[in-house]
Amino acid sequence: MEKKTNQQSVEELASHHLGQAGGAGYSDQYDPSLLVSIPRHFNREDYGIKQDDLPFVGVDTWNAYEVSAITEKGLPVSGMLKIVYSSSSINHVESKSIKLYLNSFNMTKIGTTIKECIEGIETMVKKDLKELLETDVVVSMYTNEDTEACAFKGFPDIETLIDLDQVDFTAFKSDINQLEGTPTKDGESKTLRVSSNLLRSNCRVTNQPDWGNIFISIRGNNTPTLESLAKYIVSHRTVSHFHEEIAEMVFTHLSQAYKPEELMVACLYTRRGGLDINPIRATHNKLIPDFFIDTDLRIQKTLRQ
Repeated sequence: MEKKTNQQSVEELASHHLGQAGGAGYSDQYDPSLLVSIPRHFNREDYGIKQDDLPFVGVDTWNAYEVSAITEKGLPVSGMLKIVYSSSSINHVESKSIKLYLNSFNMTKIGTTIKECIEGIETMVKKDLKELLETDVVVSMYTNEDTEACAFKGFPDIETLIDLDQVDFTAFKSDINQLEGTPTKDGESKTLRVSSNLLRSNCRVTNQPDWGNIFISIRGNNTPTLESLAKYIVSHRTVSHFHEEIAEMVFTHLSQAYKPEELMVACLYTRRGGLDINPIRATHNKLIPDFFIDTDLRIQKTLRQ
């Protein structure tokens, strides 16, 4: 029997829900069986990333904006759910499956009060994702605007630093060869922090466009030229990968090109289907802002989110 490729395995797992018509897979009663996990190694093998020796630390932070259940008295309780789990997990969750899973809470009765309902949702989601992903999961539900929203500071947009109209963009398939460096003359380290809204890739299974903002912090004696970095970011425009995979691809390419002392790559993707996914990868935990992990903080939405 012919061995399946990694892509064929991913498509088989994802097709459990994708492309289903007539309401198939949709339920308004709690159903954890809707969740689908995707092994991370299906992508990491292509970039030489070893699961037992990861070159980065990081998390995947999900914001789910369409979460609701009802109390025993039928009172709707709605809010935003923040979900965080480690990039070291063997699996990540497939996005349509978690959307369907969260929708299954809609007419599920949980608790006699609003507080009990919120606590019930958090407990159930945490338990189900922990079992699915085989890793610790942090879950917090917000029902108002009181929680502080935080954003990256000190990451100027590339387009404010160089004239992008003067740049020729010719590569659209994640081309590491677009990257050029600016070594320091004295060999001392310098830090470059930039952001860009030029990031666009496609879903690995459906090929639908995914739009995002990327934030990069790199420190070493060789850092990217702004023009080459802009060209490299744009080169992902026709690449088909999951959001988490794009962050790891960029991290790997920057590591290979510049051998940095410190590196952080974060991708804040546009909301789709009531969810946005925000993966971050870094050489050191200190480079990961608290608002990715802390349940008392929310990630401030970008313009397109």
